[in-house]
Amino acid sequence: MPRELSAADAAALIQPKDQLASGLGPAWPPSLMAALGQRDDWEDLTVDGALITTGTELFNRKGVRYRSGFFGPIERYVADAGGNVEYVPADFRRFGPLLAEIKPRVMATAAAPPDADGWCSLALHAGGTIPQLRDAGADPDRLLIVEVNEGFPRTRGLDGFRHALHIDEIDVLVRGELGPTAIPPREVDETARAIAANAIKHIADGSTLQTGIGAVPEAISSMLAAGSGGNYGIHTEMFNDGLMKLHLAGKITNQKGFHDGISICTFALGSRELYDWLDDNDEVALLPVDQVNDPHIMTRNRKMVTVNGALAVDLYGQVVADTLGGKQFSGTGGGEDFVSGPAYVVGGTSLLCFASTAGEGENRVSRILPQFPAGTVVTTPRHQLDVVVTEFGSVDLATLTVAERARALASIAHPDFRPQLEAAAAALS
Repeated sequence: MPRELSAADAAALIQPKDQLASGLGPAWPPSLMAALGQRDDWEDLTVDGALITTGTELFNRKGVRYRSGFFGPIERYVADAGGNVEYVPADFRRFGPLLAEIKPRVMATAAAPPDADGWCSLALHAGGTIPQLRDAGADPDRLLIVEVNEGFPRTRGLDGFRHALHIDEIDVLVRGELGPTAIPPREVDETARAIAANAIKHIADGSTLQTGIGAVPEAISSMLAAGSGGNYGIHTEMFNDGLMKLHLAGKITNQKGFHDGISICTFALGSRELYDWLDDNDEVALLPVDQVNDPHIMTRNRKMVTVNGALAVDLYGQVVADTLGGKQFSGTGGGEDFVSGPAYVVGGTSLLCFASTAGEGENRVSRILPQFPAGTVVTTPRHQLDVVVTEFGSVDLATLTVAERARALASIAHPDFRPQLEAAAAALS
């Protein structure tokens, strides 16, 4: 049986010189992280994780180094404030193997409280950390801390992929005061609605869907929920409020050819309403990221349609999705898997959706560029793109030549920038 400690007492078990790791987003144990942030005796603490969603002063402390596999708002804030946060380039599927190589002394995660049989559901995150959580709990030289709170939903896995830790596997159990961070759906503006209207033209009845977070995926889900189509399936990295809306609208049948009857994801992030809906809901299963994001596994679904975003695209079809102005903005995550994966599915396609411009007034710039400046970090190579969508239309690049795709991309740019892009495209002919 584990020791039951307060968050402060559990935080005291982390040594001034130590290694700590958790998973992505809602895997972070919020009360423990807050307690760690109250300490100022750190000498050399290295923390590995991604996409923090809980507040803590830990990363503003001297002697703390945070290595993140995916930047979110908190990572960007810490970096801008001068905190010691660095990006580890890796896609989501590599998080697990990298953790196995690092083998941090302390592993920590959030979970739902133990059930009558002693199982703590891993709630909102499976990702790539489950093997390392179990290894840390089984190793007498390592430490597994699990923070539980009733605010974390009890979610399920599937046979062969139990989405829970047994209380006997845990070294320290913290009954935390904080639940998961709730993130309300993004406000959908006119531009997002226009992009979504162009995107759903490529989503046929019976498609298997993947979407991320943001106004455009929210608009797409809302339009599909209100539309006449249906019989959709879900095989997605992140489960969000929009996909819940599709369930509630009766649009999800999950007759997708693989894991029929079940919506598949590897983590969930969204509103409190979403978390309550997921609690004890057998319609959704969380599986390890290597089972969700593997393009070869995706091919077992029918009509796979994925929705992803970008910060900029050049006329060759190269994509910048995780850096902005030379600074880390987000991360690779599962973007590459879900952009490339649908190409191997009969009837599958990937949709890259973004607004044609950024900024306002005199500072407005086109997100479609003739070419990227030297030194630009490219996220997605040109050969992986299928359909590109802006508020001005959509173009399928999959079978086009270099010159044809340049002209196609110029045609969906903002009209103010279209002439110069058309001229640049003509030069590629």
